[in-house]
Amino acid sequence: MFKQQYEAYRQLVEKYLAQLPWDESLICNSMNYSLTAGGKRIRPVLALACIELVGGQGLDFIREVVALELIHTYSLVHDDLPAMDDDDFRRGKPSNHKVFGEATAILAGDALLTYAFELLAQPSSTPPEKQLRVIRETAKAAGWQGMIGGQVLDTLGSGQEYTLADIENIHRQKTGALLVASARLGAILGGGTEDQIEQISHYATLLGLAFQIKDDILDISSEQAILGKPVGSDLKQDKKTFVSLLGLTHAEKRLAETVAAAKCCLEDFQDGAQFLLSLADYIAQRNT
Repeated sequence: MFKQQYEAYRQLVEKYLAQLPWDESLICNSMNYSLTAGGKRIRPVLALACIELVGGQGLDFIREVVALELIHTYSLVHDDLPAMDDDDFRRGKPSNHKVFGEATAILAGDALLTYAFELLAQPSSTPPEKQLRVIRETAKAAGWQGMIGGQVLDTLGSGQEYTLADIENIHRQKTGALLVASARLGAILGGGTEDQIEQISHYATLLGLAFQIKDDILDISSEQAILGKPVGSDLKQDKKTFVSLLGLTHAEKRLAETVAAAKCCLEDFQDGAQFLLSLADYIAQRNT
């Protein structure tokens, strides 16, 4: 049931992405190259599930949830650049800058980010104050207090002696902030109460940590052909990770504990949260 529902959500996202009005310009080709390179679409799927958890209709807000995927894709394009993680492959294909050059990749990332907010700001039947709240929270999550702030700490922190608390703080921003924003966007647009929004936010915060712990595990235990990008890149750049601090066995234990804690946040939703409970398991069990 979970796989079928996940695929139904993902297909809604893919259908909307396929209808975006690209032209034949270099910048559009670069943007679309990374957007259509595959991916699990976890952020828009999470948003759609949270919309429906609080009683909304996901299809009513497909434009807004797709904006989240544009922001995520921009971050990946920039992450792969030589000045950042310097990765030549993403999702089994050459990274954007290896195909289009560094300058175009930088501009494509910029264009994806700004296009996301164009989508979020388009005329809507959503009450203006709710739409503004979504735009403001998404911008904060993507910016210096969220994803960018975490990326700065992660990128410039190679070789530093970070503690476990430091690593968790970095990834609450770098990985977790956009996942939390996705969940909150869904809960807000779907008409959730403030209590529901906060419960969903706590779940998504822990989901983000679980996602990063699993990423760190995969970085040393997977293979490039499966992962779709080079393995061992964190080790190569001397980045501190959950695995380097805890060891593989304890990192896997921490992952299981984090997933269990995330599930506890949804107890008040009872049977309605089954998809999100299964999503937490999926995050922990994925191999890419």
